[in-house]
Amino acid sequence: MPQIFSKNANGVARFVIWGSCAALLIAAAIGIILPRSDLVTGVGEPLAQPVPFSHKHHVGQLGIDCRYCHNGVETSSSAGLPATEVCMTCHSQLFTNANMLAPVRASLASGTPIKWERVNSVPDFVFFNHAIHINKGVACETCHGEVDEMPLTRRAHTLSMEWCLGCHRNPEPNLRPPRDVFLMHWQPPEDIAEIRRQLIGMLDIHPETMTDCYVCHR
Repeated sequence: MPQIFSKNANGVARFVIWGSCAALLIAAAIGIILPRSDLVTGVGEPLAQPVPFSHKHHVGQLGIDCRYCHNGVETSSSAGLPATEVCMTCHSQLFTNANMLAPVRASLASGTPIKWERVNSVPDFVFFNHAIHINKGVACETCHGEVDEMPLTRRAHTLSMEWCLGCHRNPEPNLRPPRDVFLMHWQPPEDIAEIRRQLIGMLDIHPETMTDCYVCHR
C-alpha cells in the first residue's frame, strides 16, 4: 500500500500546531502589553504647542502657583486654561517682542483663544472633577507629575481606568492635607500614616463606594 504522508509529516504537523499556539500567545501578550505601553498612552512624550510654554520656568524657577493659570481647579470639574489676558499680565512688560510669544500677541489682538494641545485627558464617557480631588487632598503632582521640572508639558501617568481604580480602592497613600495639595516635591511628616487615616474621616472619603460605576460614568 502506498504511503500517503511523507516521513516529515509528523514534524510538520507538530511545527504548525506549536507554532500556532506560540503565535496566539505572542498576539495575546502584545494585546495586553501594547495598550499599556508609553507608545500608546503617550506617557513621557511632550506635545508640540502653539507656544512652547515651560512649567519648569514659570513654576519651578518663578514659583507661580498652579491656581494663577488654572483658576477653576478648586471649584470646577475643569481646571481651566489661562486666558490670553492672564499671559499678557506679565508679557505686556516682559519679552514683549519675543518671537515665541507672537501667537499670544496675535490672540490678544484678535480675541481668538490660543488652541493648546491637550496633554492630559480622559475619554468623553469618563467624568472627572478636579475640584473634588483637590478638596479631598489629592495633589496636582499626584496625577500630573513634577511639572516644575518639565520644559514642555508631558503626560506623567496613563490616567487609565486601571490606574484610577488603584487609587479609588486605596486612596490613603495619595492623600495629604488639602492646604498642601499645590506644593511641589512635598515631603510628608513622620506621622503621615496617622494623618492619612484621619483625613479619610475628616474629608468624608468613602473608598467602599468609590469604585461604583456611576462615580466616573454618568
